[in-house]
Amino acid sequence: MGLNGPVASGRTANADVTVVGSGPNGLAAAVVCARAGLSVQVFEAQPTLGGGARTLPDPEFPGVSHDICSAVHPLALASPFLAEFDLPARGVRLETPEVSYANPLPGARAAIGYRDLDRTAAELDDGRSWRRLLGPLVRDDAAVVDLLLGDKRSIPANLIAAVRIGLRLLEQGTPAWRTLSGTDARALFSGVAAHAISPMPSLVSSGAGLMLATLAHTVGWPIPVGGSQAIADALAADLVAHGGIIVAGQEVTEPPAGVTLYDTAPTALLNIYGDRVPPRYAKALRRYRFGPGVAKVDFVLSGDIPWSDERLANAPTLHMGGTREQMADAEREIAAGRHPEWPMVLAAVPHLADASRIDADGRRPLWTYAHVPSGSTVDQADRVMRIFERFAPGFRDVVVAVRSVPAARLAEHNANLVGGDIGVGGTTLLHALAGPTPRINPWSTPIPRAYLCSSATPPGSGVHGMAGYFAARTVLRREFGIKRMPSLTP
Repeated sequence: MGLNGPVASGRTANADVTVVGSGPNGLAAAVVCARAGLSVQVFEAQPTLGGGARTLPDPEFPGVSHDICSAVHPLALASPFLAEFDLPARGVRLETPEVSYANPLPGARAAIGYRDLDRTAAELDDGRSWRRLLGPLVRDDAAVVDLLLGDKRSIPANLIAAVRIGLRLLEQGTPAWRTLSGTDARALFSGVAAHAISPMPSLVSSGAGLMLATLAHTVGWPIPVGGSQAIADALAADLVAHGGIIVAGQEVTEPPAGVTLYDTAPTALLNIYGDRVPPRYAKALRRYRFGPGVAKVDFVLSGDIPWSDERLANAPTLHMGGTREQMADAEREIAAGRHPEWPMVLAAVPHLADASRIDADGRRPLWTYAHVPSGSTVDQADRVMRIFERFAPGFRDVVVAVRSVPAARLAEHNANLVGGDIGVGGTTLLHALAGPTPRINPWSTPIPRAYLCSSATPPGSGVHGMAGYFAARTVLRREFGIKRMPSLTP
């Protein structure tokens, strides 16, 4: 897997804009600039493009492909940037399952988040509280996206809806989160909130939970056919169609000429610019802290997972952290630098929505993350298997191969993931609002003609392209005097 067609070798020394890093945000920034009429070049250190949206073949069973970072993409349809870009119109098939996500529970039936809000509530012990929390947001999901994926500097278009969302943020981000009733409903929401990899309750986890749970009942949680790479490939193809140049397998170690956008960890600027970084900014970057990490464990399976609760057989996305209390305890442990016995595990079974992920011999991938302390060197494969065995006795019998990457080694696949932090240090409330260092414009830096567009800048992590979009908007206005954003439609 990986984009091979539109990748060019060589370099345009006088390009108007250089983008370092080809993750979704870097490609989004490059697409916006190219469509504005600028000459653009993108450099990617890895041999394949996509950053957090890459898909690669299994080393032993090439008919099975693994998503290297992200696997399921509710924001592929909901993100304002990707909605206007219109992935389906560009040939990217996004299959949306009936079940958005599920949360197995010890000693009880699993909690299931269907795309249908009413069906979800009907199966919960107290569906009324689920409807109360999410019903108004589902009816106004555009306001949810506007607030949580916005630039955090503009007045929300719908102030009444913003207040409604804000009250729920406070409710689920503080000890008041007990207003959501029922063990199953609390676990169901907490599993979604855990995508933020933040102590719970917190405003960061609450924001992630509200946005993703809302989208689960509106656009759903789609899976791209062929893997996440399809999203990166569509962005790259559009860039090349507008004159952009992409160079893979080349690390940038010196400042490029002209304006540069960095889809990198902020600390990368220290290595690239050296003593040219202003002293106060250099000090701030040296003090930059990355968050907890994830250990990646990919499996190749010979057949279906033998779930005890048969309804889980229809769930392509799984939150396997147990109850709300167990998840909160585990997140506190990793924040303190300890490995919990039962870590929060996120899993995806993409073949349930995309049959092309099954090879000729019936083998298929299983994608998992386990939350761990930053920089953990511990292999989590056995722990993840034990968690699956808890809810699917005999799981080990269908495991053909295990591909395990501890958090400390994730940066080998993507230099942004320092210590295994898939949020690039951006999953704190301060960073979500102000960026990696407090600045009026968080996509700018005090380094002349250097800008940041990675997940370390607002609105934070996720395959949505919005950080790249906002960074490109800043560049167009400040560097080129272009105030009108270009159309993104095919």
